[in-house]
Amino acid sequence: MHDPARYLVIIDQDEASTALLFTADRVQVADFDAAAEEVPLMTRGLVPSRTANIPDWDKALAGCSHAARLAAQVDVLDV
Repeated sequence: MHDPARYLVIIDQDEASTALLFTADRVQVADFDAAAEEVPLMTRGLVPSRTANIPDWDKALAGCSHAARLAAQVDVLDV
């Protein structure tokens, strides 16, 4: 069992938008198509930030390009 998801990152990877779920420690626990019907439900009422390029995300998003990280949407989920 892992900790609950705290962050939802929507990022473009391989020409598709991907939703990535991370714990508070930025450990990835899931990934799925960002067009999935769950995404709007998870983000309703949240204000996304564009902070995937800060050092806190370096390890978790190491496989993503700098441009993709700059454009990524980061939502802090209610847990």
